[in-house]
Amino acid sequence: MGYYEETGPPPVDAARLWSGGLATAVIAALIALVGVLVARTIAQLALYSPREAGAFGDSDTLLLCAAAAAAALVATGLAHLLLLSTPQPMSYFGWIVGLVTTAAVVVPFLADPFGIALAKSIIHLVLGVAIGSLVSGAAASATRGRRRSPGRFEIDNT
Repeated sequence: MGYYEETGPPPVDAARLWSGGLATAVIAALIALVGVLVARTIAQLALYSPREAGAFGDSDTLLLCAAAAAAALVATGLAHLLLLSTPQPMSYFGWIVGLVTTAAVVVPFLADPFGIALAKSIIHLVLGVAIGSLVSGAAASATRGRRRSPGRFEIDNT
């Protein structure tokens, strides 16, 4: 009999999961900022603000960075909830993140000119892949462990 059959899923190391989620939030905000910088400076697109706003744009760039960070924290909360409540939690997590990312990639094409929509879609795709993979890795790390003896659990930090 395996560990799961005897005692249920391994406990979640919430501190490890959420520290990974916070790191993912910082990375997501930076991905958004770099994406805007690339689109505004290299591609010369007026992305998220008029050209006159400079390389970083205006408050819309800050809003995008904050939304990216918030999305990473929401994904971490979702992963934590799924780890505590569902069978094969990371399969569900992957589907949810994949579908939300797909929607975020498609939505800009509904209203923006093609060049702007393409730039936004690429930024959204990179954000979705980064958030999904980094939070998945944090979740795997937060549940990795092995049973040593009845009542004791040892975290495997490898």
